[in-house]
This record gives sequence, C-alpha cells and structure tokens, in this order.
Amino acid sequence: MGAGGRMNVANADDDKPIAHKRVPVSKPPFELSDLKKAIPPHCFKRSLVRSVAAVLRDFIIIGALYYVADTFIPMLPKPLAYVAWPVYWFFQGAYLMGLWVIGHECGHHGFSEYPWLNDTIGFIVHSLILTPYFGFKYSHRTHHANTNSIEYDEVWIPKRKADKLYSEVLNNPTGAFLVFVFKIVLGFPLYFVFNLYGRKYEKGITSHFYPYSPIFNDSERFQIFLTDLGVFATCYGIYRAAAVMGIPWVINIYGMPILFMSGFFILLTYLHHTHPSIPHYDSTEWDWLRGALATVDRNFGFLNHAFHDVTRTHTVHHLFPTIPHYHTFEAREAVKPILGEYYKYDDTPILEAVWRETKDCIFIEPDEVNGQKKGIYWFYK
Repeated sequence: MGAGGRMNVANADDDKPIAHKRVPVSKPPFELSDLKKAIPPHCFKRSLVRSVAAVLRDFIIIGALYYVADTFIPMLPKPLAYVAWPVYWFFQGAYLMGLWVIGHECGHHGFSEYPWLNDTIGFIVHSLILTPYFGFKYSHRTHHANTNSIEYDEVWIPKRKADKLYSEVLNNPTGAFLVFVFKIVLGFPLYFVFNLYGRKYEKGITSHFYPYSPIFNDSERFQIFLTDLGVFATCYGIYRAAAVMGIPWVINIYGMPILFMSGFFILLTYLHHTHPSIPHYDSTEWDWLRGALATVDRNFGFLNHAFHDVTRTHTVHHLFPTIPHYHTFEAREAVKPILGEYYKYDDTPILEAVWRETKDCIFIEPDEVNGQKKGIYWFYK
C-alpha cells in the first residue's frame, strides 16, 4: 500500500521507491456506500462533550504556554532566553494549529449537531488566529467537492510544464529551497488574501476576505463581511496590546506563534495533497471518488497530538468530512482493508518529505498512452 515512506526498495514496474509507487487510477472496485458500511455507526455521531473538551484542551495548553513564557522567559539570562523563545513559538504555534483544526471541523459541521453552534465556535476560534472562517468554509467546501480536479479544485493547484518560472527557473535545488521558504513563511496569508496556490478565476478579485469574490455566491456574501469584522477585531486587539505592552511583547507572545502556526498549516495542507504517487485529473477523467482518494496520510510524530491526529486521517476525512476528529482514526482502520492500494500513507519524516516534494513535484503532465495524452496527470521535475 505504499506505507513504507523511508524504504528504498525499488518497485519492479517503474523502478521507483515504494513511497513513490503510483496509486491506481482505474475505477475502484468499491463504492462510497461500501466504505460507509464498513465504518462503525458511532463514528458518525458528534459528541458535544468531546468536542468542547477538545477546545478546552487547546485553550488550557495555549494559556499555560503563554503564562510560562510571559512569566519566566523574561527572567532568564539573554543566552537562555534566545533559546527559550523559539521553543515557545514552536509549541504555541503547534497548539494554535490544533485550535485551527477545531475551527476547520466546525466548518464541516463535525463539531456538534447544531449548525449555529458550529459556526459560532468556528467563527470565534478562527478569528482569534487571523483566519477568515466563513471565507475558508465556503472555498473549502468547493475543494472537497472537486478534489484533484485541475479545472475546479480550490487549493494547491499544480503548475503545468508551460509555466517556465517553475519548470525551468526554479527547477533546481536553489529554486526549490526558495520556494520552500516562501511557502512556509508567506503561504498562509497570501492564500487567504490573494488566493495564492488556489484556483484561477477569469473575473473578479479572488480573495477570502472580499465579499464579492467569485469564490462565493450571493447568499454567502454577508457572512464574508462578518468574517472581515472578526479578523479586524482581533487585529484591533493586537494593536491595543502593542500600545500597552509594546511591539516586542506582542511579537514574542502572539506574532511569532502565529507565524509558526501558519507554517504548520502550509505543511499539513501541502503534504496531504502533494506527492509523486498521486494523480490529478482533468474533466475527461475526473470523478469524485477517485479525486477524494488521491490524498496522502502523513505522520507528524509527536505533533499528531497537537493537531488532533488529523495528520494521519486525511483520506477518510475527504471521504466522510463530517466524522469528528476523535473518530477518524477508527474509521480509517475500518476502511483500509477495502481501500487496499487506493490508500496512500507515507511516514517519511516531515522535513525530509516537504523537501522531497518541493524539489520533485514541480509540475504536472499527463502520461502518453498509445501516442495520446490522457487526462490523468502526474508530478514531474
């Protein structure tokens, strides 16, 4: 099943490492209903108690990390403080990413049985971490409906060979490193503000903050206004904190953790949707089930805890997005025997994986079959 991410054994068919072995692209011998029947019914039930407990867990850990950093790091000698602050930024950013995951789950209505409560909790937690809740909810809905369609997917749209900037200028180790740094540092804000890495629309300003963006329909535009107000309120709070506590305090306590969180967001979403073994489809070949299956589960080690384990269960999330995070691992184990080779798991260490994908997955092109190019696209460099 391609589970041995670090194995160097070559595949007899294509002389590629097992981690790169392509998933099947033929019509699966199972239907979505077969997968649903295999999952225990309780996995589809949303527990308000467990969901609230997950939010409280994140806020308690985030609060504890803040208290320790604000109270004790300023007391340390400067050499130790220079080490302690990055450690705080890393772990605070990781658990802020966990809070982001809860907001994402609210957008899928996997938090509770009450849509109004899901949207309220999601709006609050995403606004606190500078994420446009409703804007992302609606673009993400389109992503789930069109996963790995090169025409209609909403995020991580691969480049084509005709894009010379990627296929020629950046197609080297130095270029790959610059792309990696750019993605990690600026990918989060540029995606939400300018729809970088997103679908290209022919008309209109494409932004998760712009109510009249072509991403949204008319019934959703007022909620985008609310999204803007929520993020603006947080920005105003940051401004007031800087006026009282000083800019360096705000940068250390909030700004750098948010930067780390945004880096984790890019790592998660990029690695779940970018891999040498998974295909993309044009409209001549795409169908929903094969598109949803063309995702990758990853192992983030000890960070799985901070991220509510969504790292290892992304495939089943695309198949059944309303399953809450505390049931997705059980659901994944239930469907794996049915998925067989259609399931992709890669446990390559994360920094190694993101570097490999950055330098190996430069652009997509279709294979040629009997002299003709089919509508199934693979990554090349």
